[in-house]
Amino acid sequence: MTTIKDTSKKYNLHSWSAQKALNPIVVSKAEGIYFWDEDGNKYYDMSAQLVNSNLGHGNKALIGAIKDQAEKLPFIGPAYAIDVRSEAARKIVEFAGPAFEGGKVFFTNAGAEANENALKMCKAFTGRWKFLSMYNSYHGSTFGASELTGEPRRFPAEPGVPGFYHFEGPYPYRAPKQVVFKDEADVTEYYLARLEERITQEGPKLIAGIFVETVVGSNGVLAPPAGYLKGVKALCEKYGILLACDEVMAGFYRTGTKFAFQQFDVKPDIVTFAKGSTCGYVPLGGVIVKKEIAEFFEENKMWNGLTYSAHPMGCAVACAAIDEYERLGIADNVAKVGKVLGELLDELTVKHVSIGQARHIGLFAQVELVKDRATKEPLDAAAMAKIIGMLKQEGFATYNNENGVMVSPPLIITEEELRAALVIFDRILDSVDTMIRG
Repeated sequence: MTTIKDTSKKYNLHSWSAQKALNPIVVSKAEGIYFWDEDGNKYYDMSAQLVNSNLGHGNKALIGAIKDQAEKLPFIGPAYAIDVRSEAARKIVEFAGPAFEGGKVFFTNAGAEANENALKMCKAFTGRWKFLSMYNSYHGSTFGASELTGEPRRFPAEPGVPGFYHFEGPYPYRAPKQVVFKDEADVTEYYLARLEERITQEGPKLIAGIFVETVVGSNGVLAPPAGYLKGVKALCEKYGILLACDEVMAGFYRTGTKFAFQQFDVKPDIVTFAKGSTCGYVPLGGVIVKKEIAEFFEENKMWNGLTYSAHPMGCAVACAAIDEYERLGIADNVAKVGKVLGELLDELTVKHVSIGQARHIGLFAQVELVKDRATKEPLDAAAMAKIIGMLKQEGFATYNNENGVMVSPPLIITEEELRAALVIFDRILDSVDTMIRG
């Protein structure tokens, strides 16, 4: 008998994988922070799928919004004004706060498209053609977003779109051996100097925008040191460059606030978003632009368009999601349970020799695993694949990027659920410690 898994492997091309080696879990249902496979095994969803299922699985309000919109008007082209399209735009711009008063939003289908369209807006507004982004970043897998991406996932897209250059973003744990930081201010000063050097090298008058993940996501959950983003904005203002904050993963309360930039005393010119806007129930992304950019496009044609831009179903779910974040008190839950997550991960770091560093902000965390704490040598791909498999075997579902394990559950998780999940993580780390000791 042909199984679901057999059919999937025969006809589906799965992301980021050599297809022959795949052994996908067949999921039968999901609820809250859990999902179940076809054999009835239960999994804690400890990466919120791809750090997007912020409100968990089976949220009735989001499902209801889909049903209601499907009955009313499942699709109409983006040239038309409709109620949910207008309301979603208003809610998103207001969600971004005072920094975007008078601004507007252009809706896309996902995060990569959001960054792709933000690039075009930057070029149009500034008349320039170069872009800077961090090496330790991921911005998507379309051609422009791939070039923005600094880590190895950009390699298959190269040689790609011209005009993309990278700089060393804050990652003090992996700073050059000869660099010693006295304090956080020293970290900020060092990395801002690296950025300004890069701006100078590439010609300030040629640079349209600097793109940063406000909090770097899959490449480490790297929160910027105090004053860093404010310093980046100051450099942008000094040289007439736009600052775009990629909040595709960090937005929608993942770090504790509506958007992560709101924690760092900075006003970006552009914010891109996606995942948490609909929590994966339907696709949606977007680009929020400040007032001056919105006004520029009043008289200048905006050469951006998508068949499914501001799709009614996506807009309906975004409206419902914003209401649900408020109704469920997600900001308070992230503050409360996020504090517990940080404490537990710090305890695990002390206990386990395999942890090089655990980084966390809100309910956004990554645990970096190493062979040796002294040398910081990362665990290799084979070891990481084995560890992720061991975790899933015990019901702790997550993913890794390089030697980092994501610990970023749905934002509805309770303290009790979190503690139970981390008991599994602790137990697997015991085995990892034994593994690296020989």
